[in-house]
Amino acid sequence: MMYPRLKLARNLLKDDGVIFISIDDNEQANLKKLCDEMFGEESFVGNIIWKNVTDNNPTNIATEHESIVVFAKNKDSLESTWKLKVSKIKDILVELGNQLTSDIKDKSELQVTYSKWFRENKNQLSSLDRYKYIDNDGVYTGSQSVHNPGKEGYRYDILHPSTNLPCKQPLMGYRFPEETIQKLLQEGKILFGEDHNKIIELKVYAKDYVKKLSSVIELDGRLGAYDLKHLFPEVRKLFTNPKPVSLLSKYISFSSGNDALILDFFSGSSTSAHSVMDLNAQDNGSRKYIMVQLPETCDEKTDAFKAGYNTIADIGKERIRRAGEKILSANQDKDGIESLDIGFKVFKLDSSNIKAWDIDEDNIQQSLLDAIDNIKPEREPEDVLYEVLLKYGLDLTLPIEERKTLYSIGFGALVVCLDDNITLEVIEGIGQLKEELDPEVMKVVFLDNGFADPVVKTNALQILKRYTIDDVKSI
Repeated sequence: MMYPRLKLARNLLKDDGVIFISIDDNEQANLKKLCDEMFGEESFVGNIIWKNVTDNNPTNIATEHESIVVFAKNKDSLESTWKLKVSKIKDILVELGNQLTSDIKDKSELQVTYSKWFRENKNQLSSLDRYKYIDNDGVYTGSQSVHNPGKEGYRYDILHPSTNLPCKQPLMGYRFPEETIQKLLQEGKILFGEDHNKIIELKVYAKDYVKKLSSVIELDGRLGAYDLKHLFPEVRKLFTNPKPVSLLSKYISFSSGNDALILDFFSGSSTSAHSVMDLNAQDNGSRKYIMVQLPETCDEKTDAFKAGYNTIADIGKERIRRAGEKILSANQDKDGIESLDIGFKVFKLDSSNIKAWDIDEDNIQQSLLDAIDNIKPEREPEDVLYEVLLKYGLDLTLPIEERKTLYSIGFGALVVCLDDNITLEVIEGIGQLKEELDPEVMKVVFLDNGFADPVVKTNALQILKRYTIDDVKSI
């Protein structure tokens, strides 16, 4: 099952694209070997361990995690490091620091005020719970990154300001030359302990905080169900084991820019789409998504089926609608939120809308008559329109404007006429549309049997040439 999908995924990835595959222990080893073959061992980015449950059952080893295997299309095309500067907690600390330093000028009072707030909120600061100091430049913490890792560094004395004795040196010496430390001392960027027995630390400000993608993530797997419950309060259990929005948002944020295209082959309840819209709302991004889901039927005994969702794809579509509306509502006061695109199109894979050419040798005349109308009778004009886009290799998300009997795609780059009674007036209208929209090149597609009579069909090409429209085809 996985092999053809992985092969397709590799072909679809950009050179700097990456793929994240969630898998349990049963198939993790096999998946890694399959990806080594498909992408190449050198394209292996890493294996993330997601601790998502607590297993209280008495077993040899309590399984409390899943693996997330990460491969690149071309690892050399990736950024050397994945770091994330965006953090809601970071923003809170930076904003609070700016407010306090603006209102309070006395250094002692400034620290006392911030320390009181820090104690009350420390348990909500996650990985920033060490940022317990403040000065005129904002909230900061101390970092022992002055030591030289792995080999002997620089050796010199730094006198403690109170005891006037040399501070304890790091085991392997300092990582910076003495002139760098002297500059940091002059700028007030060095932290001293109560006396000289403590190694000095560097001031690290919250505004400069950069988050890394760890190979071990601890995130309650039940959060995915809570995300759905907030959107579907009327359904007890809509979907089994949905991924948390925050988990997918983390991967997307670290591994791609804010204009990325995200493809999910197994979209399920469409958590990926939810994550993309949520991230766009946070940073005014223009990420897009493609969700792929088989129309797998919901069991009649499930709450989802009883709530009116016949397939998993139905759940995903409704989730995208509700998530988009909720995100807009929650961010209505945010600058730029009015440009957030929460719209989406739904396509179903089907056979061609055009009848295949087939001659019944026992009834050739009838076969020819059947071929006159070569569009399958049960198909709608939009079905034919999107097949034309596919055949032209055009993006299905291009803007489409309907003008009476015409469809204008991409502001006039392509015009499709699916009328079954095309007159010279319609042909002239296409020429006038080119003059109005003024595309560099306009392509036109007609139904072959859509012309009102042979005279119109004969004259159509000459009329369109007057308007410098030379690329004309019929189906």
